Amino acid sequence: MAESPEEVAVLVQRVVKDLNNAFKRNPHMKELILSGTLSPVKDLHLGKLALTKFPKSPETWIHRRWVLQQLIQENSLPTLVTKGNLGTVPMERIQRLVQEEMDVCCEAAGRYPSNYNAWSHRIWILQRLGKLDVKILLDELSSTKHWVSMHVSDHSGFHYRQFLIKSLIGRTVTDNSILVQNQLVNEPTPSLPKDEKNEVSEAACTEQLRVDLPNLLKEELELCTDLIDTFPGHETLWCHRRHVFYLQHHLNNKLPLPNVRLTSVDSSDGTLNNSHPSTAVSHVTHAMDVDGLNESSKQGYTQETKRLKRAPTQDSLGLEMEYRFTDNILATCRDVEQVRFATEYRKWLVTFLGQ
Repeated sequence: MAESPEEVAVLVQRVVKDLNNAFKRNPHMKELILSGTLSPVKDLHLGKLALTKFPKSPETWIHRRWVLQQLIQENSLPTLVTKGNLGTVPMERIQRLVQEEMDVCCEAAGRYPSNYNAWSHRIWILQRLGKLDVKILLDELSSTKHWVSMHVSDHSGFHYRQFLIKSLIGRTVTDNSILVQNQLVNEPTPSLPKDEKNEVSEAACTEQLRVDLPNLLKEELELCTDLIDTFPGHETLWCHRRHVFYLQHHLNNKLPLPNVRLTSVDSSDGTLNNSHPSTAVSHVTHAMDVDGLNESSKQGYTQETKRLKRAPTQDSLGLEMEYRFTDNILATCRDVEQVRFATEYRKWLVTFLGQ
């Protein structure tokens, strides 16, 4: 007798729950993979299924990173290694893995608000598999624009965009742009077949990415403006705007950027660093605090303020536009929260720049 849709749904939920419990006992799952009983690729598919029901499960994300590390290790999976190449996983397959993981993270983030574990995993993928490749960073910045526009209260999504922008700025900066080559292309590939070597060599000569950082930050501020106007009263948007202007100011004045606490994924084993809270907004202790400018770093902030007061302001036009933006909101908006955030933002501009 055929089972009803309701019975099938209950059965699927039971299976997914059992999978999640299995990942909580992940030493057993690791043993299955190391013994060859379970394929790492199939394990990733099982993990993806478990995340549809338990999208925030830290054990599942931690185990997933371990499996991915197995995939990129020497001799870990012959089916992912080209014939005669036992030292590296082919570039196109790494890129495919990166894209698949981005899709998994995006789906999990949509199922659970402020899913810190999913976004932290996404950053880990960029760092460990994507090697902070500029093209991937730019693609991520583009692909997540719609997502954050649909989730304006989710700090984690904007926190991720801050990481992307900070990573792009962190590359070699010269004048108002950076000239970089695709990192994945530039990495030595001694074990690739000859024909693949030729393709890589040609790409290295032709594929250069020029990133207009001022324009990138300008577009991000414009995104903030559109979202703040469309969705008034969301502190997340004002926090993001403050962070973007902070980066813009440092870039315009060629000031060194302090280390910004953007993620807490331990690089040694891919586990979450327990020294940080499990939310992406743990550093926001007061309304509109920005990394490096909160109460816990008053000394650094004081030194930075003194340096800014001594240095000539090179972005006065940007500052004038920010004042004009906040003044317009204060003069026309009737949303109480929006007015409060605009007031806090304007006070921050005055305090931060010493104007």
